[in-house]
Order: sequence, then C-alpha cells, then structure tokens
Amino acid sequence: PTCVKADACQLRDLGRKLGVTEVRFKPTARTMPVDRSTVSLVRDPNKCILCGDCVRMCSEIQGVGAIDFAHRGARACVTPAFGKDLAAVECVLCGQCAAVCPTGAIAPRSETEEVWRALHDPRKTVVAQIAPAVRVALGECFGLEAGALSTGQIAAALRALGFRKVFDTCFAADLTVMEEVHEFLTRRKEGRRLPQFTSCCPAWVKFAEQYYPELLPNLSTCRSPQQMFGAMAKETLPAEYRVAREDLVVVSIMPCTAKKFEARRAEFARGETPDVDFVLTTQELARMIEEAGLRFRELEPESLDLPFGFKSGAGVIFGATGGVMEAALRLAAETLGGRKIESVDFHAVRGEAHLREATVTAGETTLKVAVVHGLAQARALAEKVKAGTCEYDFVEVMACPGGCVGGAGQPVSRDAAAARRRAKGLYDADRTLELHKAQDNPYVRACYERHLGHPGSARAHETLHTRYHSRRRIASEEVPLTPGAGEERLAVSVCVGTSCYLRGSQELLRRLVEHVE
Repeated sequence: PTCVKADACQLRDLGRKLGVTEVRFKPTARTMPVDRSTVSLVRDPNKCILCGDCVRMCSEIQGVGAIDFAHRGARACVTPAFGKDLAAVECVLCGQCAAVCPTGAIAPRSETEEVWRALHDPRKTVVAQIAPAVRVALGECFGLEAGALSTGQIAAALRALGFRKVFDTCFAADLTVMEEVHEFLTRRKEGRRLPQFTSCCPAWVKFAEQYYPELLPNLSTCRSPQQMFGAMAKETLPAEYRVAREDLVVVSIMPCTAKKFEARRAEFARGETPDVDFVLTTQELARMIEEAGLRFRELEPESLDLPFGFKSGAGVIFGATGGVMEAALRLAAETLGGRKIESVDFHAVRGEAHLREATVTAGETTLKVAVVHGLAQARALAEKVKAGTCEYDFVEVMACPGGCVGGAGQPVSRDAAAARRRAKGLYDADRTLELHKAQDNPYVRACYERHLGHPGSARAHETLHTRYHSRRRIASEEVPLTPGAGEERLAVSVCVGTSCYLRGSQELLRRLVEHVE
C-alpha cells in the first residue's frame, strides 16, 4: 500500500482481475538492499517480478544495457553489471526503465520532503519553474485528457502550496534558442565542428560523455533551459527580493528524471549553492497537490509571473521531439534569409519517426538537419557522424521516445497515444500564442539589454554556457595481478554451458590470460 506505483500497478491489477486474494507460496528470496545511490532513481529489487520490461527498454530502445538478468533459477535477478549500484555503472538516468516497470521496482527518486521543508522555512524564498511538457500532462493525474493544457491551474496550485513566484522554463527555452543558434551560425561561418548537437537533454549529454567523448566538441556549449533559468534566477532575483543567494530556492517541475542528476552537476553550482536546488517530476507535483488537499480541476486558473513567465511558442514546443530544432530554425532561417519569415511551421522535423531528416533553404543557404529520439537511434546516428558517412549541419537528440512529453517523470499511461496527444497539446498552445519566435520575446530582449549584452557575449557565455567532459562508463576496482603478502588471489571461472560457450566464454578467458601474461 505504500508503493509509489500503487495506483498504477499492473501486478495488482492482474491479481484483482484474476481473483488472486492471497499468496499461497512461502517467500523464498532473501531481502535485498534498496539501491538509492543515484539522485534520479530508486531501485528496489524486492519488488522485481523478473518481467524483463526494464531490461528490454534499456537495451533495445535506449541502447545502453545498464541493467540485465543475472544468475539462474531461484537466484535470478535483474541487476546492474557486477552487482554494482546504478550510480557506479553506465546508466544515463533517463528513467525509461522506471516508466515501463509494472511494480515500482525502479521508480523516480522523490524530493517532495525537501521541497516541503523549504516551503515551510520562513528564511527561504521559494520560486518554481514549469517545463513545457508538464502543462500538457499533469492534468492526467486528476482525470483530464492527455494533452489538456493546465498551465493556469498549475500556477494556482503552486501558489497555494506556498511558492512565492511561478515562472516558465519556456522563457529560458527562448534564451536557449538565441544562444544555440548564435553558436551554430558562428561555427558554420568559421567552418568548425559540425554538425552541432543540441545539449538540452541531460541523459543524451551523459550518454555522449560516456560513449562518444570524441564528439563532445560537437555538442552545443549551451546549458539546458532548466539550468539557464536557474543561473538567471540566482543572478537577478536575490537583489530584487532582498534575500541572500543561498536563501533563494529554485524548484524545477520537470517531466524528466535525468534533470535531477543535471541539477547536481558541479558545473551548475556557485560554491556550495546550486543554480537549481530541487527537481520535482510531474508525478511528484501531483502528489504534493494531493497531500495539500487541493482539488486541482476546481482551481481558478492564474497567470505566471513576469519577467521569467513570458514566452513565445518556440519555447513551448521544446517539450516535443523536433521542437528544439523547429524553434532554432525559426531564428536561423530568419537570420540567414535576412528578412522576417511569416510561416513559422517546419513540418519536416515533426513526427514520430525515430530519425527525421530535412533540408531547409533560407535565402541562398541550405541547411541539412536531423532529429532523433531514443538513445539507440542516437548511437546509430553518432556512429555515422564518426565514420563521416552523413553530412548534417544541426542535429537534435532527445533520450526519451517522443521527447520530453514521454519523460519518465510523466504520469504513468498504458495508452500508446498519450505522448502523441501531449505533443499535439504543445503545438496547439504554440498556435494560440501571439508570438512564435524566440527573437520576438520582448522580455528576452530586455534580459540581454540589462544583464547579458548580446547573444554570444562574454557575459552570456559565463552565465548560460558550460563545458562537458569524458566520463567513465563504470566505476572500476583495482585488481592486483601479482598478489603481495596477505592478499587473496582473484579466482576467475568460466561457464562451460553450451549457451555461454557459443557466446565466447572460453575465448574470453583465453584472451584474459594472454592479457595478464
């Protein structure tokens, strides 16, 4: 009854449908420790039913394989490599394993208690930022249709919970467009490190750090919208609210579990104070609203706060796969063409295909772009870029299928079309806004005039850009090949079963012996 997936547990649902009212078998498995090593996910092997959904998602869709089956018979389990914790292996913390786990054996790690403490601390001023994909998904937790826009109710709920100000990550997405397109056009003019990859998705960034460090110079140096917002908030709001920087608490409402990891990166902190203090998933915000006893559907809609609450449609569509690329093209096409564009829809980069390619003409310039979602597809594309068998100028990568609308922190849905309807909700919101291009956002222009100078300036680089670095895929342990006094020898055994033999077990042992010798 205390399980995080109690209201969406497929195992309990099947048990109810099949009339299972008691467990007839005595427990045979010993209690295993719960893995809380990461800031994004909690893995409880005691709830695992060995269905293999998480294994297939991690291996087949994401192409990572951070978890897999191990051992045999009654000892069979799903575990990271060598029995290590998730934090010690190549997991990119996308959380898609948690999204498909039917029993809560893997679930997003909750930060609601920490946020409640901050809200109840009179010394703290707590502000929130809402990601684009949250506004078309939160309503599902309260009986609304997937894709229903509930920005006004979210703002009202957050203020009722005690947040002083409610802002929009879409404002920072507009900032991202300005910086990322400036960086791209500068690279293209100078003829260096193309294609440029987007860097909005922290799971993709960690994936690139682990598997493709040679491509890191191709990643945009722009921070993600979440981190751009955190940097700007911590830079400007303390003086406005007359509080110390460490007493301003920035809480992100995100559809993504990897965003929790991103907020804890050392690159995104000044001293001991992070730019973003806490990250709540859409599911966590729904639980806080329920804990407070609010009737979400009956809340009167409220507006977001200025200046960081104003956005263009370009920032809104960031939540769908292809949205970042389309938002960037709305600025790039206008800049390269030398005139304002009337048609802002680039339908060629929209859709559900895992890889979409498009050629865009702006004035006398032709741009070849690609959009990919799902890390297995991103790996295939990265291999082509390494081999030089494809020529792109700009590439958008999202780790989660469908983009952020399909993030692991979104409400659990068994409807395969839910992500599609959420994406449609974002494009519908874009169409109803007065402004559709980031460069037309007056508050973004004011932000540059008062704080940043111009896109690509030294001040903008200091505040809105970062660097990424090569990252080991698995935490290793030193193994002495020549034992000294008192040291135990390392026993190496090989399975002689037919399956393992056919997969090269003895060849592996032979090569290991040769390497040691």
